Amino acid sequence: MPSDIPVISSASALFVSRRRRVLVWLVPLLWTLGLGLWGLSRQESVWRDEAATWQVAGRSTDEIWAMLANVDAVHGLYYLLMHGLFEVFGASTTTLRLPSVLAVSAAAACVGLVGSRLAGFWAGVGGGMALGLLPSVQFYLQEGRPYALVAAGAALSTLLLVSLLEGGPGRRTWPRWAAYGIAVLVCALLNWLSLLALPAHAATLGWVRAGRAVWLRWAAYGSAAVAGALPLILFSRGQSDQVSWIPPLTWPMLIGPGILLAVGGLGAWADRPDRPDRRALSVAAVGLPLLAVPQLGLIGLSLVQPLFQDRYVLFSMVGLAMLIGAALAAAVRLCARRFPRVSALVVPGVVGASVLALLPVELGKRAPASRVDDVLAVAGEVAGLKRDGDAVLFVPAARRDTALVSPSAFGGLADVALAASPVASATLKGEEAEPARIRESLLGQQRVLLVTDAAEVAKAPSAERDKAKEAVLREHFRVVADRQVRGRRVTVYERRA
Repeated sequence: MPSDIPVISSASALFVSRRRRVLVWLVPLLWTLGLGLWGLSRQESVWRDEAATWQVAGRSTDEIWAMLANVDAVHGLYYLLMHGLFEVFGASTTTLRLPSVLAVSAAAACVGLVGSRLAGFWAGVGGGMALGLLPSVQFYLQEGRPYALVAAGAALSTLLLVSLLEGGPGRRTWPRWAAYGIAVLVCALLNWLSLLALPAHAATLGWVRAGRAVWLRWAAYGSAAVAGALPLILFSRGQSDQVSWIPPLTWPMLIGPGILLAVGGLGAWADRPDRPDRRALSVAAVGLPLLAVPQLGLIGLSLVQPLFQDRYVLFSMVGLAMLIGAALAAAVRLCARRFPRVSALVVPGVVGASVLALLPVELGKRAPASRVDDVLAVAGEVAGLKRDGDAVLFVPAARRDTALVSPSAFGGLADVALAASPVASATLKGEEAEPARIRESLLGQQRVLLVTDAAEVAKAPSAERDKAKEAVLREHFRVVADRQVRGRRVTVYERRA
């Protein structure tokens, strides 16, 4: 009978090992999914960036292609994807945001797998759960834009690279290299700044002193991905006016990246392998370049042309989450030496404390006030104030997005400044008439609704058309109603006697 004990112990250990291999990605995935589904509708609010996705996704495929020739080509693949989802599941805030929730959940699972491979079970679970708690990730976790999808692709490509670096000789690697190249290419087609992940991966290869064969394969598949995205990059550069609003880089803008790099450096310091070979593959070798290189690369690009927006390198948070996981694993090891019975509670305890500490942030990100405006709320105000035969104006013209997302609320209103609709002009906001024509049309109206930004975020009009609109309203109309709601404003004007 005693001879059976080693067999039973071996089977038990195998079961525990298999269960851990599942839990290390399943727990982060389900945890992040729960965070994403919590308050997903944000009280049925949609802000201006998401409104662009909503109204484009509602167009036909031909209309989307026509628009991409003029504007927003950089997001073309994402718009086509969302068009397909809107066709199948209908237009709603759930359809708009659920792809981002699923994408970040998948990224968390990848973080869990990378962390467990390189630093053990708790590094994987802790890092995967940390990803969804990062404030910047929480913002885009529930955002109808492509940045979460890019983060998922970057996490997948990093996982594939780690598996290739860990693989022994004689194993067939080309399917994983092909998958790596495809993941990088798809990310680039969603946002070509994601190609900054390639130099981050190159830094990892240099850190671990990868062999010549690995370097050649990485260069080949990475170059193929760049070549595939190059037509989009060159074409979208002709639409650079879309990012002309981004301010030049200033020192205060570098505070955020500086803090992130400092936190990442602490995580890398905590990830000190017990092996004497400091060049071995580790979480630090993978996570620190993935965090630092995209951030520093975007800063460098912004010195040439202002481009610095944290969402463009959101995928670098995958590297930060890996480093946080490594730090948590180091804390578990330290606790196990002194208090072995409670060491398994370190990661759950830290995660629980983080949830409580970040509760104001978590609630804030899920409130309509977390975004600069709400196109649906102001549409409701228009529906309550309008009368059939009224005219409607938008200042600036981009505020027409509220009518494009909620056309029923604007039924019966005459858009007197519009010369060609967004679909007919293959643009996002349509083409408006010349100032003289707008003035003439307004003078023939008795009642006008003006949709614009709320006073606290409004800017003085710069376009001649917008100046003409406001001049006519000021000279020939009087205000009879004024409503401000969630960053937008609707003012009702009546013609003076």
